[in-house]
Amino acid sequence: MSTIDYQPLLDTLIEQENQLQFPYFNQQTAWDIGCALRARAEEKQARVAIDITIGEQRLFFTALEGATYDNQEWVRRKSNVTKRFQRSSWYMKHYLEMKGKTIAEASFVDTQDYSPFGGSFPVRIQNSGMIGTITVSGLPQQEDHQLIVDVLSSYLK
Repeated sequence: MSTIDYQPLLDTLIEQENQLQFPYFNQQTAWDIGCALRARAEEKQARVAIDITIGEQRLFFTALEGATYDNQEWVRRKSNVTKRFQRSSWYMKHYLEMKGKTIAEASFVDTQDYSPFGGSFPVRIQNSGMIGTITVSGLPQQEDHQLIVDVLSSYLK
């Protein structure tokens, strides 16, 4: 067990998820958020892949100049974490660190399919629940997470 106090960060991440919920979400919402994420990533000259998936349907995907197939694979693995645990992948990274376990030890899943690293965020509908994921891969993992939070904060205000 670690001596780091993870609880304040975990509480902050849960608060982000509670605050950044949608009144509704459709194809146009996915397009608008995806384009906003892409524009913000281009400002940073980030080599990222961006994915928005609702249920099993991918509504938005883009890979910026310099992004590779590896980024697409990270999107898949981080998104799988968010889908399974209904928490951001950044939350799950720190939750598992707090528990002193890998995702394979804690949940008996294959790390080739589940990677608890920052960059996947749950899409939640107010008073309803999680319906999908928004995922970014290519920046350092905290920046992948923060890019999503910043865009959603602007979009939902």
